[in-house]
Amino acid sequence: MLEWPWIECSPSPRVSPVLPPPAYLEELVDRALSEDLSAGDPTTDGLIPPSLCGKAVIMSKAAGVAAGLSVALLVFSRLDPAVRTRPLVGDGDRVEPKDFVAEVEGPIASILKAERTALNMLQRLSGIATGASLYAAAAAGHPARVLDTRKTTPGMRALEKYAVSVGGGRNHRHNLGDGILIKDNHLEALRRMGYGIAQAVESARESCPHTVKVEVEVESLQQVGEALDARADILLLDNMSLDEMRSAVVMAQGRAVTEASGGITLDNVRSVAATGVDFISVGALTHSPRALDMSLELVG
Repeated sequence: MLEWPWIECSPSPRVSPVLPPPAYLEELVDRALSEDLSAGDPTTDGLIPPSLCGKAVIMSKAAGVAAGLSVALLVFSRLDPAVRTRPLVGDGDRVEPKDFVAEVEGPIASILKAERTALNMLQRLSGIATGASLYAAAAAGHPARVLDTRKTTPGMRALEKYAVSVGGGRNHRHNLGDGILIKDNHLEALRRMGYGIAQAVESARESCPHTVKVEVEVESLQQVGEALDARADILLLDNMSLDEMRSAVVMAQGRAVTEASGGITLDNVRSVAATGVDFISVGALTHSPRALDMSLELVG
């Protein structure tokens, strides 16, 4: 199977997914806190004295894969450095209902003000990691590897792609500059100028460094043949049937990497993997994850 240099290594005992840099995380957390607290919190301010301290636990209410715990706990310390936090699990760990994932201790007013923002971060990222783990498990036993896409929450891409890798998926392009991907609308625009796939691939190669791979979205076996003749490096098999995918894999053998995309679900991802494609991109990993239910409870 051909390698694809755009994507990161799958997580392993020796290589862990890497969080975005601290400055990015702090800016993101500060924006999120401002979104929730820009007009203050009259409920907490009116009921809880600043001097009242206590302890809380964050508990999982569902089974899944934890991700983003350090980011969630950063919310508390960015709001109030007097709040102390302690993770009880690590990113990538399996959690079950009623498992404690973290402890938080300090001024109760600060804990309550940070609660929702912290849980929103943790629930979404853990939901993405959990979904990625399910897709990766469903495709296990076949060479195909599961990829995310650029269908991410604006401003959250680096964290959401981190969560995908925590769950066992791999990352597609992080941004438009990560590689050449000639999609259907590019081809339609070029068609209006009288150009086809061959001219598109040729122009792309002329305008980018030789180290950059060229991927072409194809919707039929005829386009597969055209892209292969144009020496595309990667074929994005868009919304093809299983039979078409199998035929495309045979045609591309030794000539190009194949990526299945479009309409991929947990119900069909194993069948898609069985066609022999190298990669399977799943937009649903980040554009519509199911949050992993978590709660914060005061204790003691």
